Amino acid sequence: MKAWIQDRYCSADELELRDVDRPAPGADQVLVRVHAASVNAKDWHLMHGDPKLMRMSMGLRGPKAKIRGNDFAGRIEAVGSAVKGLHVGDEVFGETDGTFAEYACARAGAVARKPAGVTFEQAAAIPVAGCTALMGLRDVARVRSGQKILINGASGGVGTFAVQLAKVYGLDVTAVCRTRNVDMVRSLGADHVVDYSQEDFTRSEHPYDVVLDLVGNKSLSEFRRVLTPTGTLVLSGGGTYNGGTFFGPMSLFFQGRAVSRFIQHRVLELPAVVTTEYLTALGELAESGKVVPAIDRTYPFAETREAIRYLEVEHARAKVVITV
Repeated sequence: MKAWIQDRYCSADELELRDVDRPAPGADQVLVRVHAASVNAKDWHLMHGDPKLMRMSMGLRGPKAKIRGNDFAGRIEAVGSAVKGLHVGDEVFGETDGTFAEYACARAGAVARKPAGVTFEQAAAIPVAGCTALMGLRDVARVRSGQKILINGASGGVGTFAVQLAKVYGLDVTAVCRTRNVDMVRSLGADHVVDYSQEDFTRSEHPYDVVLDLVGNKSLSEFRRVLTPTGTLVLSGGGTYNGGTFFGPMSLFFQGRAVSRFIQHRVLELPAVVTTEYLTALGELAESGKVVPAIDRTYPFAETREAIRYLEVEHARAKVVITV
């Protein structure tokens, strides 16, 4: 099969399309013929080995996982001996390492059936971004109808899902984004939109019950300034952080851990976890039209480098999808 490979930490220009062996599924895995994959900020960070602290687990000189990509949608070609409920021929979507390839193996616990009313491209846009947004609102912040939420980075992959999910949960949504994305974010259902080039949201006189940060571009004290006395701040690690430091936006995590026991505000971290339960819930919302995966651009498989470069240089709004 063909796959996009990196041997060392590098730019998108240095990825190489090579012929490699087709993977074989383990007992708890399925082998999927990839029809579409999407690009995440996570792919960019892994490609560059950034922040440098993460190289302790990713690999010191180069990534242990050589094929980039995490999100996918496709059709099952083989199932492991311990897999139940999934069968050859099923159309599925989910998350695993190495999806910028013609085939990928994924744990059955990170795969769900693709709803018939959702395209492969739409399904591929959901896993990492959609699950992160769902987990952040429902399970980490534990939002309640009627609350006021501010989403910093509302036009990105996670942000576009977060805006829509917040409306599903009955929240009053303030979305922060750049000028060119104001109309798009408003079209997703945001009640109020702040153009960060014109206004500093940390100077707002209207406090929020929840602040979901997807950028990491403000200090902990600035975020806390716009919270109600018992409000919740959810930190994601900074999806649009430009790289170049040892800790990167993870420094906010460390600060939050240090002060959380001494303040009334809840300061929480948002991991990116993809499960069948999350995927199924998001798939149902997508098929019903309550949540629509927002796709900025679609690229053919041969132009994967260009897709990653677009995300990195142009700060793509919503999701960038690759068709395989």
